[in-house]
Amino acid sequence: MSVEIALTPPPQKSERKFVFSDHEDGANVGENNAIIATLLRVISILLIVITLPFSLLFTVKVVQEYERAVIFRLGRLVKGGARGPGIFFIIPCIDSYCKIDLRTVTFDVPPQEILSKDSVTVAVDAVVYYRISNATVAVTNVADYGMSTRLLAATTLRNVLGTKNLSELLSERESISHMIQSSLDVATDPWGVKVERVEVKDVRLPQQLQRAMAAEAEASREARAKVIAAEGEQKASRALKEAADVIADSPAALQLRYLQTLSSIAAEKNSTIVFPLPMELFKGYLTK
Repeated sequence: MSVEIALTPPPQKSERKFVFSDHEDGANVGENNAIIATLLRVISILLIVITLPFSLLFTVKVVQEYERAVIFRLGRLVKGGARGPGIFFIIPCIDSYCKIDLRTVTFDVPPQEILSKDSVTVAVDAVVYYRISNATVAVTNVADYGMSTRLLAATTLRNVLGTKNLSELLSERESISHMIQSSLDVATDPWGVKVERVEVKDVRLPQQLQRAMAAEAEASREARAKVIAAEGEQKASRALKEAADVIADSPAALQLRYLQTLSSIAAEKNSTIVFPLPMELFKGYLTK
């Protein structure tokens, strides 16, 4: 007879785990903030209603056709985007707003000392035209869109012109301006800024380089003048040779040419007339 004994493990004590979630704390804080914001809004509206009509002086605002107003309520951006143009309302106790001008703004880029691709130092001036395309983004995404655009324009001008030769800087200003405008427009788009146009005003060269370029241009012009004069002499010689051949073939042509010359001289009322003698008259003397 066999006896089997089954051994069972002792029962384990249940453990309770407490997990604290940051998400729940954040949700509670958000709910508390919403309650406080609603309470403040109700109190502010009651104060506006009680103090009517004097409260209208503080609640009614006007922006021009070329302006937009970005409203913040208790530090949060009000839904619906920028307000304007015309009349809009705010709650003085809890709202604050910022006016943004949508007109085109122009500024001069300070003269930049640029080293070109062929190692020539030049000073370049430029003009940038930009405007605000999105007032809300311009207020919320960048602290000072005007200063940021100016600094970026100066940096982009140096970077783009540093890849060009001196001849390209002087002859391809339009394409260079378009390239700078495209680069600026892409960079400022997250700021709500639209760069409309960039113009390179002036490219100033060093005095020594100007003198060297002037001497080179003068030498080139003199060389072209000599080539043109030589080509003229060559053509004139060919024409004279052809005329001599024609006169040799027809002796009467020389006499006709002589009469034509006398006619032109007489038309000018000259007192002196040159009379050429034919060489045939002196053949007898020359042979002796």
